[in-house]
Amino acid sequence: MREAPASSNVGIGWRQPHYQALMQQRPDLGFLQLHSENFFAPGGAARQVLLRAREHYEISLHGVGLSLGSAAGLDPWHLDQLARLVEAVQPLRVSDHASFARVPGMDAGPVLHANDLLPIAFSESSLDIMVANVQTVQERLRRPLLVENLSAYLAWEDDRIAEPEFFNALVRRSGCGLLLDVNNLVVNALNRGADDEAAVRAACAWIDALDPGVVGEIHLAGYARLDGIVIDDHGSRVHAPVWQVYRHALRRLGAVPSLIEWDTDLPELAVLLDEAALMQDCLRAAAVR
Repeated sequence: MREAPASSNVGIGWRQPHYQALMQQRPDLGFLQLHSENFFAPGGAARQVLLRAREHYEISLHGVGLSLGSAAGLDPWHLDQLARLVEAVQPLRVSDHASFARVPGMDAGPVLHANDLLPIAFSESSLDIMVANVQTVQERLRRPLLVENLSAYLAWEDDRIAEPEFFNALVRRSGCGLLLDVNNLVVNALNRGADDEAAVRAACAWIDALDPGVVGEIHLAGYARLDGIVIDDHGSRVHAPVWQVYRHALRRLGAVPSLIEWDTDLPELAVLLDEAALMQDCLRAAAVR
């Protein structure tokens, strides 16, 4: 019988350096998030680690390669592998990004694939593409998908729809949900020239523009301030402005399942668990308001 952790709304991103420590300690977490593409191979050590973890924790599969915003369409091989993984793991949630990585090749050549999450335009044509691709994925997986808002370092001239309204429309038309990355909201505002206080206000206003019930999971992470740019590097503790926006999101949205992401410069597992404990404190505080 699977254990049922009390902190059912709090999870962490589980990365390879922490595999052993987490399975030895079995901390009280509601779920673990793993990157889908790392577990596509049907056999081998990685899949066995995942299946062992699944005996004790719920799993959230978070992908980076579906290219949901691509006008070139989905990669059938990638979708096949994801469907097989979902069938084997029966995850709590499945998610990917509002981005594209696939473009048609020159002169009818093969589709080209970028090793990055490239931002989509917030336009009617882009929305039509996203809706069609998301529906295809959901029909294949036989479950709703969560789509994450992106940290973007450029914008398109044909942006015509406010970003939260774009996601409202995507959810209404496709039946998917939104994976709300609060860190990305703050990073984008900072890169538009806002100071910390203004970035918090902008991110809170973004959340306030969402339709009720669209958010299925929330992500928090750290960012890095470099010369002239803020990078969403997932390489540090969550910064104070992101915690402020997260507390606002809980007041606005309710106790949505929430996750600490940490992907670079990984610390000891205890540091992630400390961040998860702070997240749990926020959820408790929101529940008693």
